[in-house]
Amino acid sequence: MPLYEGIVLSSEKNAIVFDFGHAYTKCGFTGENGPRCIIASEIRQQKIGKVVRLYELSDDALYGALVDFIHLLYFRHLLVNPKERRVVIVESFLCTTKFRNMLVKVFFRHFEVPSILFTASHIMAALTLGVPSCLVMDCGYYETVVLPVYEGIALLKAHQVLPIAGQAIHQRLEALLCELSTIKVGHDSEVSVSSAKESLTNQVLEDIKVRTCFVTKLERAKAIASNTDVPSPPSGVDYPLGGKQLVSVDGKIRETACEVLFEWDADEVSVATLILDSLIKCPIDTRRSLAENILLTGGTAMLPGFKHRLMSELHELRKLPKYKDKLAIETFKFHSPPAKENYVAWLGGAIFGSLDVVHIRSLIREQYLKGAVVPDWCSLMDADELDDKSILTKVASFVKMETN
Repeated sequence: MPLYEGIVLSSEKNAIVFDFGHAYTKCGFTGENGPRCIIASEIRQQKIGKVVRLYELSDDALYGALVDFIHLLYFRHLLVNPKERRVVIVESFLCTTKFRNMLVKVFFRHFEVPSILFTASHIMAALTLGVPSCLVMDCGYYETVVLPVYEGIALLKAHQVLPIAGQAIHQRLEALLCELSTIKVGHDSEVSVSSAKESLTNQVLEDIKVRTCFVTKLERAKAIASNTDVPSPPSGVDYPLGGKQLVSVDGKIRETACEVLFEWDADEVSVATLILDSLIKCPIDTRRSLAENILLTGGTAMLPGFKHRLMSELHELRKLPKYKDKLAIETFKFHSPPAKENYVAWLGGAIFGSLDVVHIRSLIREQYLKGAVVPDWCSLMDADELDDKSILTKVASFVKMETN
């Protein structure tokens, strides 16, 4: 029997877990080992006839867009009555207050859900491992966020954020395609990609990235950057744009599009340095435990070669004087999560929402209608009401039972 089937509540219907990401939204039921659907976090606005992302909308347009989007989730993908199910929302600790308040307003006033439980995505991702401490890196669409979780407590002072992730890869990929690629029309004619740039929509760039691109090894990346003894590039591929059009994706594009993740910016920061900078800000007695329990989440972390390259970068960077003098750590270990990286946090929310804590920490609809105040995820209850370590111990026991 799967682990998650053993901890569901039998007294009421399973709650619904939502994870509203910048690029994709995951939703499903507590007690299940995967979301029922993963769809793009976007909605078509009827007035302008344009597809827009939820996080890019203003206050006036956001309420109506969320109503339409959540209605789609409930009545096309979940097929349940929202009034009968509690809601668990997995959110980033960087989620804006505007978006959180609007989300709660839609759920309580329009769909009339009984309660909402907020959970932090990094803590939920760590919960799936059944270990008390780990360093969670979420490499999503807009930014890469690193947050240490020690004994079930998020060390917010040690968090690191870099606005480079999947969107930056899309922008680099588009620039490389316009510079190096052509579009084959029919059998003989070719046109430059820059002359047909409107065909490179965000969905097309996402598909090209997922199907053709990969993260190269550190040694090859150094050779390509130095432009000396450049290794032969991998073979190119033709990507169908529709009809008889084919865009040629050169091997150099496939290999170098993801390098933007590991290139230093003006502050000498990259995706790899975030982990080391976060460890330096952690208490010295927690660093080794965190370095040996690193968890990668987010869709960008699913790129082929990403984990291997990140490990090589960490070992290379720790030799630099700025880290060698402050960080006496030689070993880094990555966990293999029990689910795909893009919905690990959702799975943690499904586990957390299956426990009795859903009755203790939830924001009740009646309370909201009286005060209309939405507390942050970390202040829904006092620390003495619930011991986070007891929850981790309970989940760890289930993991141990399942392993045996």
